[in-house]
Amino acid sequence: MRSHGQAAWELLLPSVDAPARQRGRALQEALREAVRSGRLAAGTRLPSTRELAADLGVSRGLVTEAYEQLTAEGYLRSGRGAGTWVGEAARARRTDRAGAGDGRLGPGAGGGAPTLGARAPAPAPAPAGGAVGVRVDFRPGTPDLSLFPRAAWAAAQRAVLTRLSHPALGYPDPRGLPELREALAGMLARRRGVVADPERLVVCSGVAQASTLLGFVLRARGLDAVGIEDPGSPEHGRLFASTGLDTVWLPLDEEGLRPEPLAASGVRAVVVTPSHQFPSGISWSAGRRAALLDWARAVDGYVLEDDYDGDFRYDRAPVGALQGLDPERVVYAGSVSKSLAPGLRLGWTLVPEALLGEVVERKRTMDLGNPVLDQAVLAELVTRGGYDRQLRRCQRAYRERRDALLGALTEHLPGTRVSGIAAGLHVIARVPALFGPSERFLARAAEVGVALRPLEDYGTARPADGDVRLVIGYAHLAPSAVTAGIRLVAEAVGRG
Repeated sequence: MRSHGQAAWELLLPSVDAPARQRGRALQEALREAVRSGRLAAGTRLPSTRELAADLGVSRGLVTEAYEQLTAEGYLRSGRGAGTWVGEAARARRTDRAGAGDGRLGPGAGGGAPTLGARAPAPAPAPAGGAVGVRVDFRPGTPDLSLFPRAAWAAAQRAVLTRLSHPALGYPDPRGLPELREALAGMLARRRGVVADPERLVVCSGVAQASTLLGFVLRARGLDAVGIEDPGSPEHGRLFASTGLDTVWLPLDEEGLRPEPLAASGVRAVVVTPSHQFPSGISWSAGRRAALLDWARAVDGYVLEDDYDGDFRYDRAPVGALQGLDPERVVYAGSVSKSLAPGLRLGWTLVPEALLGEVVERKRTMDLGNPVLDQAVLAELVTRGGYDRQLRRCQRAYRERRDALLGALTEHLPGTRVSGIAAGLHVIARVPALFGPSERFLARAAEVGVALRPLEDYGTARPADGDVRLVIGYAHLAPSAVTAGIRLVAEAVGRG
């Protein structure tokens, strides 16, 4: 493999010097950056895993894992017997922007009003745990709040109060505390593979505020609608509705958003969850990631990537964020709501250059910025390693609860098919029709104090096969509660 006269191992050799436990991640990041920068051009054929491992002096398994990870993210492509090649999707960072104007979205652009699948946002769900008589609440969306690192947070807060200067307590930069933006940029580049410039990172009150900031900006630019995944989170529709934007539901299949309905919709902005789709649990294929970015460039549009639980993957490394493939078309958003606590109202968004000024101004007029003390404490946790330790702690706990759920479903509701188990804080359970129909199943569960959410609450599809499709959240429940809850449901629906 050659790129500008350099052999592959010359580009990747520095990663070999990393400590043994970090070498795999370092190799992946070096290869990812070589593709992004153009040093490995689109269409370049890579050496075999055996050849590259020999050149670098590492195990073949390490190289194989790197190839597989970057193929899943869309940086590489491969075919059986055809080798591995640099993909096309990462070309966008080097695209000449002269023909794109200032990136401003004009009124009526992209085919006018949406024509596909538009509907009013669904009613807001009841708060988790709010129903009277609920013994086990399987509704998704809540982490285990007892895992909040109180001691580490208190220690970081004491350290921050000791050193924080008096002027730092004044009105903050609306983008956020500089030290937090620096810390988050480094962490997101390392953990999620994003292109993270601290100057383009805006600290905000979770993904909800990131969505509304973008919505207001897009509405001011003349857009009248935004696309969301079907199935997907109704909350996205409600958030964008609050900014004056209509919602267009766009259908998914097992690979991700279907390109044809997207192209026919007339929208020029979409919100997606490609690393671990909510609620289906799929990870978008590399082809669909590339197709979405091609669409965004073709219509001069934008993609909001909601990376709501990107750090929680249990059986292999997390799939890297879509934003790394085209940071000028993807607005990336994340938060600590699943890793620490939603009540902190701390999140972030990485904004394309063309939108940055408008997003920052909207953030300034909305709330003048997030609380300085909380930002400083989070920065302390990230830079001192406390946040990484918290993620590892949560991941161990949530994997145990996932395994308890899978075991309980197998034992008490035999024949149930489960998907989306590799990552996140919920699964999709397809319970055989013999336990249904869905209305009866949910009613019987409620009678014994078990709260459940059906998949049809999250989209427009209404399958007619009779199976009961559930979105089961498990992160906030102890393994014993998970098992007890499924047993209660099985006893209730089996009464005839």
